Amino acid sequence: MSGWGLGWFGGGAAKKKDAPKNAILQLRGQLEMLSKREKHLQNQMEEQDNIARKYVSSNKNAAKQALRRKKQFEHSLEQTSAQIMTLEREIYSIETANINKETLDAMKNASAAMKEIHGGLTIDKVDQTMEELREQHAIGEEIGEAITQQVGTQALDDAELEDELAELQQEELDNKMLRTGTVPVADEVHRLPAVAQGEPKGKAPARAEEEDEEEELRKLQAEMAM
Repeated sequence: MSGWGLGWFGGGAAKKKDAPKNAILQLRGQLEMLSKREKHLQNQMEEQDNIARKYVSSNKNAAKQALRRKKQFEHSLEQTSAQIMTLEREIYSIETANINKETLDAMKNASAAMKEIHGGLTIDKVDQTMEELREQHAIGEEIGEAITQQVGTQALDDAELEDELAELQQEELDNKMLRTGTVPVADEVHRLPAVAQGEPKGKAPARAEEEDEEEELRKLQAEMAM
């Protein structure tokens, strides 16, 4: 009983699936047989035509009989050619219908696959995933800004160190110049003694001479410094 049930459902489905294929094979077999008959009839017509031509002058009855048989073969050939055209049209129709069915089945399978893929997806889940991505991008930007700030602070510290180092170098240079007696002209001018208030007028020429000497001395020091 169970075997009969399997044969009914399983075997029936298999036969239904193979029906177009079997029909096409059967039609092609019949088409091949008709093509052979068509060629045979054409040969028979040619043979009877040759007989009629042979006896057209010497034996008119034999020539007429040959033409009569040629007409019969010609009528059979017309029927056979029509059958061939019908079979070819049916084969084409079945092949087209089978291709359409297979295309539709493929589209149904594609639709089922899309449903399977989208089965676990909803708009809320998509929105949640996009929001999580935006949060991660924001965290990444904050981390990048924090790293950039640390780098900027380090660069600022380096700048302050460079300024302090430049001041120390300037102080060292000033000390060396003082020890060697090479004093910048501007510093020497500031160190000149101021003219005392109420100085006797008789000493003015001497002061002017000293100033000239100091000026010459400053020029020499400036030349040596260069």
